[in-house]
Amino acid sequence: MTQPLTLSSLPLFPLGSVLFPGGVLALRVFEVRYLDMVRKCQQAGAPFGVVALTQGREVRQAGAPDEQFSDVGTLAVIEQIDTPQPGLITLVCRGSQRFRITQRSLLPHGLWIADVDHLDQDMAVSIPPDLQKASTALAQVLHTLQQRDPDAPTSIVPTAAQLDDCGWVANRWCELLPVPLELKQRLMELDNPLVRLELVGDVLERTGIAPTQ
Repeated sequence: MTQPLTLSSLPLFPLGSVLFPGGVLALRVFEVRYLDMVRKCQQAGAPFGVVALTQGREVRQAGAPDEQFSDVGTLAVIEQIDTPQPGLITLVCRGSQRFRITQRSLLPHGLWIADVDHLDQDMAVSIPPDLQKASTALAQVLHTLQQRDPDAPTSIVPTAAQLDDCGWVANRWCELLPVPLELKQRLMELDNPLVRLELVGDVLERTGIAPTQ
């Protein structure tokens, strides 16, 4: 059994959302702790970690509960960055590898850092016939969104290989579906991409988005 790859002092960005591998995340950054973090990550060509909040707010406020967040998150790689005005950075990131926090600490200026172990990437698993409708429906939704705003950071033109990959299809549906944050987090943490897509397929069937009949 191979030892997990580790990363020390990974800067964290706790958010009220879940970043999935392969997903796109657009951010507007204005807090000093994150402006400094983003600049340093850009200069070093390094990722930061996105973790889902379980308590507290994205933006620090006086009297608000302390930030608490999930142990499993996703590395965010900066793909586009802009400074439209002083004190504001806009960036587009892409989710890469999942990780599990082994130790965390809060720096004096409010930035969380953590030591993490990388989790295995999803194995490539072809979509079985009984879940094919989930892939077909996703292709239709992504086409509609791309036609509506082709320049949007989240606009996607999927490849045939992506549409036949359980993990990729499940992850894109998890981003699109209006399900609770806790459920998205549990789905992201699943090691088996086929099981993740089966659970997504159940949601699609219940909502009538991709019925089996």
